[in-house]
Amino acid sequence: MSNDLTARQRIIEALKGGMLTAKDISKAVGLKEKEVIDHLPHVAKSVEARKGEWGSFVVEPARCLDCGFVFRKRERLKSPGKCPICRGEGIAEARYGIVDEE
Repeated sequence: MSNDLTARQRIIEALKGGMLTAKDISKAVGLKEKEVIDHLPHVAKSVEARKGEWGSFVVEPARCLDCGFVFRKRERLKSPGKCPICRGEGIAEARYGIVDEE
């Protein structure tokens, strides 16, 4: 990835390759995971504004590994700490991507 791109542009390029967790994106673009999470809402807006050109920003929600609860209505993009149903702390991280609409 080119160094002359902004952090958000690098995140967008990484997301075009498939579904990634914040940790995966962090490694791909060389930013801290918290920074990636801070950038994601802005990346989502940018992608939606250029929907025809880039596709759509999609979120595969986090889910509990113990009971299978899926955090579908979660507003924050950061993965939750524990499950509201079983109180388990084994949570599969949310994954993000940019997909073509065809």
